[in-house]
Amino acid sequence: MGTARKLWLPPRPRSWLRLPASRAGRRRALWAAMAVCSLALTPATWVYVSATPRVRDAGHVPSAPVAMVFGAGLWEGRPSPYLAHRLDTAAGLYRAGKVRVVLVTGDNSRDDYDEPDAMRAYLRDRGVPDARIVSDFAGFDTWDSCARARRVFGVKQAVLISQGFHIRRALALCGAAGIDAYGVGASSDPHDITWYAGGAREVLASGKAALDALVRPSPAFLGPHEPGVERALADEGP
Repeated sequence: MGTARKLWLPPRPRSWLRLPASRAGRRRALWAAMAVCSLALTPATWVYVSATPRVRDAGHVPSAPVAMVFGAGLWEGRPSPYLAHRLDTAAGLYRAGKVRVVLVTGDNSRDDYDEPDAMRAYLRDRGVPDARIVSDFAGFDTWDSCARARRVFGVKQAVLISQGFHIRRALALCGAAGIDAYGVGASSDPHDITWYAGGAREVLASGKAALDALVRPSPAFLGPHEPGVERALADEGP
């Protein structure tokens, strides 16, 4: 007599992976999934709703003592195209008399990587006097830049400059740090893969932004008060 061969059957799915059998159960599962999605998008909604009224174009932004330019990477030691657009916008606002001092805030965590000095050199080449530029070398992320601008450099009013996909988060965080700010979205044409990736990243980054705004942690490096902005404003010529 032959031996019956054992048939292979795929493993049964775990019970928590199976949809509920009843219509009411499936409806509850759908509502639960929608609630989770809504909760996940709450920080992004907060960023958008709270910051959008303060986004302006360069020609209509209110004047402020300081323009803050957020770092956006270097290419072979020079500002990336996105960062160059931000700096061009800042230089234009300075020439138009909209701002009197430019605070460049970026990453200098390594000896071979210095965003603020590269930003300063770029602005000087475009007519912004060196005495009107102040460098923050510990702007490691948006919250650190905003918190240090207020707590270290004493900035109370500012025009923030970044790309459109980031400017609302910057406004929300600087507002939480105590800065009365408006924002200008610098040019980002054409909308390449970096622009779309930046927009997608903002949805995820908004969660950390909401937590930072709630907890208001100290930046990675706080340090003593730095009078650079105050001196630049006080030393203005006619």
